[in-house]
Amino acid sequence: MATMLERNKKVKAPKKTYAEHMEDALYREVWEDVNNEKTLRFIKKYSKHIMAVAIGILIIATGIQIIRRTHQQNLHQDARAYEMAAGDADALVTFADNASNSIADVALVNAYKINSDIKTLEKLADHGQERDMRDWARLQIVGIRGDEMSASEVETYLSELNTTESPYYYSASLIIAQKYLADGNRDVANKWLDKIINSADAPAVISGTAQTLR
Repeated sequence: MATMLERNKKVKAPKKTYAEHMEDALYREVWEDVNNEKTLRFIKKYSKHIMAVAIGILIIATGIQIIRRTHQQNLHQDARAYEMAAGDADALVTFADNASNSIADVALVNAYKINSDIKTLEKLADHGQERDMRDWARLQIVGIRGDEMSASEVETYLSELNTTESPYYYSASLIIAQKYLADGNRDVANKWLDKIINSADAPAVISGTAQTLR
């Protein structure tokens, strides 16, 4: 016995008559007219709002293009100015004062390589554009002046690095622990060492050193 599905397959859809096709066409035409009329009424009612939105979008798009173009021009100008200052520590520091992007940090690093002036590092540590460079400068300053500072002073100075958002978090923690050990305060030193040892993200070299000191 044929199943219902098989029987349905054999049943052909009835063909529409000419009158039915005409009725469908008329229905579609009326429907389109109604939709067009609704659209026109909507546009007339909210024309001011639509115009305001369109103008706003145009202004925003134009503003974005201007900002991008200006940014590119500033980058090219900074690159040319940096090339002219290269090799002159004072010129590089002056350039860094006027630049507003990460190339200013590079200028200060190169200026320090030339003049070995700790004030250049301090400028980078306090006013650097990028966190990585500011934190790096603070570590360098502690390396230079650490003997003149107490352990608590070193901890305070490196407090901005006491977050995993800093790429030098573990290095700073180890330096602070070593400074407390040098000052004879093992209890506080061990707290810093434990932070490193108990972290799965600590670099192997730093973690190994911490375990040795612990």
